[in-house]
Amino acid sequence: MSSLKAHFSPKGIEAGCDEAGRGCLAGPVTAAAVVLPKSWDHELLDDSKKITEARRDALRIAIERDFEHWAVGFVSPEEIDNINILNASFLAMHRALDQLSVTPGLILVDGNRFNAYCDVKHQCIVQGDGIYRSIAAASILAKTHRDALMKNLHEEYPHYGWDKNKGYPTKHHRSAIAEFGPTPYHRNSFALLPRQLKIFKG
Repeated sequence: MSSLKAHFSPKGIEAGCDEAGRGCLAGPVTAAAVVLPKSWDHELLDDSKKITEARRDALRIAIERDFEHWAVGFVSPEEIDNINILNASFLAMHRALDQLSVTPGLILVDGNRFNAYCDVKHQCIVQGDGIYRSIAAASILAKTHRDALMKNLHEEYPHYGWDKNKGYPTKHHRSAIAEFGPTPYHRNSFALLPRQLKIFKG
């Protein structure tokens, strides 16, 4: 049994939402929405950042196998550049919610801000992926779906090490940007290189 809470309210349908990839230099921001039965639990379930990749992959299989009410939404680097990463994170959550086959009465959102979705009530919960099962499940799906996409993009652009860093600003990733330049999957509104390196290269 996990130590996470089964629900925020004992009544009604709740959807947990979380995003992945907000701090990356490349690739989309990804979000998931998950409706879990209040009786469902899994001993491995936790905030996706606290568990290994192997455990995340096992949980993804369990969640997608056992439930039909889950969805994943993506917002592209170009869209991120146009609307900023915060709004893109909210849009990714909205896109995930759009795909759910049920309409929740309450949305549980990891974090402290959210753009209202239709007329559905929402509750923002700081570090909610370590408190509520539905948010933790959403964090697992968002993370694993995004990681899988970045591994596929690595095959197209192997110099950047996306199979390992998943687009985050590691030393190897930034060194590759300095040597080969940005790709169409990079977020041009982000500081892809440290300022002093830009000056040196320019």
